[in-house]
Amino acid sequence: MITKDLEKKLEGLGAFEISSKMLKLAKNNEKHNKFLNAGRGNPNWINTEGRLALGRIVEFGVFESRRTIHEGNLAGYTNLDGIYERLMDFLNGGHEVDKFLRDAIDYSIKTLSVNKDELVKEFVDGAIGNDYPVPNRCLVNTEKILKLYLEKELFGGVKLANETNVFPTEGGTAAICYIFNSLKENGLIKAGDKIAINTPIFTPYLQIPELKDYEMVEVDLISKEENNWVIEDSELDKLRNKEIKALFFVNPSNPASKALSEEALNHIADIVKERKDLMIITDDVYGTFVENFKTIYSVAPHNTLLVYSFSKLYGVTGWRLGLIAANENNVFDELISKLTEEKLQDLDKRYGLVTFEPRKFKFIERIVADSRSVGLYHTSGLSTPQQIQMALFALTSLITKGRDPYIESSKKLVRDRYHDLCNTLGIKEDDSRENAKYYSLINIYDLARDLYDVNFKEYLKNNFKPIDFLLRLAEINGVVLMEGVGFGADPGILRVSEANLPDEAYKKIAKQILEMLSEYYNQYKLEK
Repeated sequence: MITKDLEKKLEGLGAFEISSKMLKLAKNNEKHNKFLNAGRGNPNWINTEGRLALGRIVEFGVFESRRTIHEGNLAGYTNLDGIYERLMDFLNGGHEVDKFLRDAIDYSIKTLSVNKDELVKEFVDGAIGNDYPVPNRCLVNTEKILKLYLEKELFGGVKLANETNVFPTEGGTAAICYIFNSLKENGLIKAGDKIAINTPIFTPYLQIPELKDYEMVEVDLISKEENNWVIEDSELDKLRNKEIKALFFVNPSNPASKALSEEALNHIADIVKERKDLMIITDDVYGTFVENFKTIYSVAPHNTLLVYSFSKLYGVTGWRLGLIAANENNVFDELISKLTEEKLQDLDKRYGLVTFEPRKFKFIERIVADSRSVGLYHTSGLSTPQQIQMALFALTSLITKGRDPYIESSKKLVRDRYHDLCNTLGIKEDDSRENAKYYSLINIYDLARDLYDVNFKEYLKNNFKPIDFLLRLAEINGVVLMEGVGFGADPGILRVSEANLPDEAYKKIAKQILEMLSEYYNQYKLEK
């Protein structure tokens, strides 16, 4: 039973916490409808080729380890000499996974000009996880592969792979946590500093700056529904204010699923010519769902840390596969070098535990060290099986000529669901190139106006809290969506994920929304 007290309590929670509370209501909905949770962004598809390839490497790794020691379940280590040829002999099956692995390894050898035995040994040892990550920031050849993948899928034709360093992390969220922690530890941000954030945005990102850990002042760069969620130049121009130390951007945005246009990217590039000290963190997890996507890192590499996660595209939210990418020459290193001598001496003591020359210790290496509280730097780094799984996913794209069929299929999947949702609701689709269509934002108030009249719209706004519609939709109809207010959007806006339900569910969700509006309208008529 929904009460005013329950609504008030829920409004104090974050959007994801509210969604989890609604799950219980939806599973026992009054109409006994099939429970539909379109609140989370976890995809309901996976990449099979990369997973099966990892399994084959693990299988070979066990056979290879038994060549040195084999006593029951106890096996030894692998040998470098001739391991490439032994793997090729092992991959003699006619099935597609073996062919993919042969093609992927040969592509890597030719493209990266690496020693074939060293490459294979890195893959094999990494897959079976028989040693610490060495180097701890990223395995040598894995980093080269990841950089090429970023260049192909995110850099928009800009050649930056050779001047980029990568640190694989436990998903994109760990990357964000590590970055903010190291910015603070190195004196690049402090309490009271201003940070610009594009809104609406993924709820936890609104919460991070306000935590006592950071106590930063948030400056919103607002994109609005009436402008089709496109961020205007006037909002970006706020970055010209030198009081703003950093920009945190999700591109494409979440929940609006809108990528920066070429014009907006060029405007940012122009701003950083003036604001050479501006620190930028861009989260590009949804970038591959946009046609011809280009990251902020491509137009402002000196100023930008790029965060990427394989989770959404490859269906690996449980694997936790993310990374941080930084340019060889970047503003973060420059700003550290300009700190006061007193602060530099403090940092010398901190990082002097792990390097002889702390003042030459790059910011991305500091992030790695800080991720293990510096003292445990020698055992830092993402687990090697996770790193190899990332490399294999990357290679499924890299070995394809032109567009990757898997990525194109993923894009088509969410676009078809988006079409079904909009078409059934009777709302206009946004077919602009920049729309990733991974999420949709639905304005319930505007939908009420369009289906009925403006008086009904005002009735909804004035008599019900925005969360009331969501709770009723869950409790009565069994549908879970997310409230836009928690993302920094206006009241009455709901987020639908096009990623995590079967195709046929999206017409059903639209019909349930329309049915719920009809029930509100009937109540409105009775009260007139």
